[in-house]
Amino acid sequence: MSADHIHTHHADIAKRLKRAEGHLRTVVTMIEGGRSCLDIAQQLHAVEKAIGQAKRTLIQDHLDHCLEETVGALPRDKRGPIDEFKEITKYL
Repeated sequence: MSADHIHTHHADIAKRLKRAEGHLRTVVTMIEGGRSCLDIAQQLHAVEKAIGQAKRTLIQDHLDHCLEETVGALPRDKRGPIDEFKEITKYL
């Protein structure tokens, strides 16, 4: 695979990561400003969720495109393991 490929959800992933970046900047400002641990923890949770969702979206997007491209068209009765693998990755 080439290093410069773009998939359907890459723009969504970039948007999520920019949101996480904003949350992270806010966390630093909050820590420097002496905000409460509860407020900081809530912002850190938002960062964590945004990054986690970006990672899941990237993995799903990769599987939907690259794995399918590699495996090619398979008869329905042979798709079981691939479809199950794609489904289980949602729990990463």
